[in-house]
Amino acid sequence: MKILAENRKARHDYFIEETFEAGISLSGTEVKSIRKGALNLKDSFVSFSGGEAFIKNMHISPYEQGNIFNKDPLRDRRLLLHKREINYLFGSVKQKGFSVIPLSVYLKDSLVKVQIALARGKKLYDKRNDIADRDAKRQMDRAIKAKNQG
Repeated sequence: MKILAENRKARHDYFIEETFEAGISLSGTEVKSIRKGALNLKDSFVSFSGGEAFIKNMHISPYEQGNIFNKDPLRDRRLLLHKREINYLFGSVKQKGFSVIPLSVYLKDSLVKVQIALARGKKLYDKRNDIADRDAKRQMDRAIKAKNQG
């Protein structure tokens, strides 16, 4: 499994409740561009319409040798999920106030897969608590390292 892109901001902005693996419907030049690592998940999200899931705002840079076959870099791309997974995610988004966001894009047996997550947004004080916990852990690690060396 080779990770091609990761949404690092997602774990900072959301509590990740559950993750799913989904295929993604792409054109040939998009796959070539993704294999080169020319994609960005920063502001992307998943929306639902017509009983299908679509990933929006995922930027895939145009392939240089693609000429007329290149697609719009920000076009909506269909996610390949089972019907029950789509219904579960759609129900959670509608009733419980969750969001569905992509966490990473990776190659699995030469297929492009997207890891999506059912997530709940963090408030500002939650982010501050995470930062304080991370700083405390870093200071403890430094103290342990200094004690072992000294």
